[in-house]
Amino acid sequence: MTTSTLLNPQLVAGVDEVGRGPLAGPVVAAAVILDPNHPIEGLTDSKLLTPKKRQHLAEEIRQHALAWALGRAEVEEIDDINILHASMLAMKRAVEALSIQPDHVKVDGNRCPDLDCSMEAIVKGDLTEAEISAASIIAKVARDDEMMGFDILYPEYGFASNKGYPTKQHREALIQHGVLSIHRQSFAPVRKMLGNRALDK
Repeated sequence: MTTSTLLNPQLVAGVDEVGRGPLAGPVVAAAVILDPNHPIEGLTDSKLLTPKKRQHLAEEIRQHALAWALGRAEVEEIDDINILHASMLAMKRAVEALSIQPDHVKVDGNRCPDLDCSMEAIVKGDLTEAEISAASIIAKVARDDEMMGFDILYPEYGFASNKGYPTKQHREALIQHGVLSIHRQSFAPVRKMLGNRALDK
């Protein structure tokens, strides 16, 4: 991977993704370009915020950011190209969906997606870079809301609480009720339930 930096960029986007670890649902990314004339207080890693605080900040970001957008990779794509590449794809889609294209992109983590602009990867950037914190909040709220919707369709799996992550409750529900179309067949607990059969590509 090659990263580059840009001195004094005019428009900086932060990018982060949510949902690498779950057994079910898409991986969702967000890209945000904050407005320096409308600073937002309280931005940090979305995982450190209460759901109520995340929702409040997400609304503030959507109202005051210069631009924001979501990108995603579906379960089928995750199974086809693996979760790492699917995460990069979701982040690429989020940046490309921005109504304003940035001069520079800050990416949470240790690698960057394939973008035609200046980029830098920042480990734990969601704690130190306001743009990335904003992206992490937007992405998590969007994905959590989607998993709440799945909970209505499939209440036995507890998606409202586990958000698709491999909790004891979720693993037991897999055993009792089987694999859903929203489950990632390439992930070991799901693959085991399918009897280690060859995956359909």
